[in-house]
Amino acid sequence: MAVKRHYFKTQRRLGLELPGLGKSGALSRRPYPPGESGNKRKKYSDYALRLEEKQKLRLNYILTERQLRRFIRDSKTGQPANWVNSLASRLERRLDNVVFRLGFAPSIPAARQLVSHGHILVDGKKVDISSFVVKKDQEISLKDKALKNQTVLQGLQKPRLDLPDYLRKEDKDGKVVGIVQALPGLEHIPFPFDAGLFTEYYAARKA
Repeated sequence: MAVKRHYFKTQRRLGLELPGLGKSGALSRRPYPPGESGNKRKKYSDYALRLEEKQKLRLNYILTERQLRRFIRDSKTGQPANWVNSLASRLERRLDNVVFRLGFAPSIPAARQLVSHGHILVDGKKVDISSFVVKKDQEISLKDKALKNQTVLQGLQKPRLDLPDYLRKEDKDGKVVGIVQALPGLEHIPFPFDAGLFTEYYAARKA
């Protein structure tokens, strides 16, 4: 309950519902940060605006600062000229996020639990590491026993987001299989995100 309350307050503070945290209704009644009224809004400095973009990315994908910096380093090594797009691709292809985006779970925390409990298969083999980055053409499926899991049933019945075009679903032997058919990019981040402000935040920092 405390974790859910934290996610709720976080989204209100940002003035944005982050899909990865699941459907919370954080902005449905009070679409302004905690401690402020609807008529009085806090003015943000340039630094605060840049920080907010970083926080949106970190919180939606539920990463520690250290984890995010590691992903940034890997992205700069792979594509230094366009590392933010490479970062978006890696984050979207994290196994916990792919499970969520396929509708196998209603949120990334729920997807992460399915992964850690060994319910997820990648190319037919169990992978229980949420940060595993799925490659193009790899297949993601559920173990048979997971098909009766309430988290899975909830995700399949009421997916939080539409299926992105870099993923597709197929029916194989009566089972739903998800396939990464293309590499995602910045356009697939499922919330308003200013890559320029994010880049500026790290411009003076060595991630």
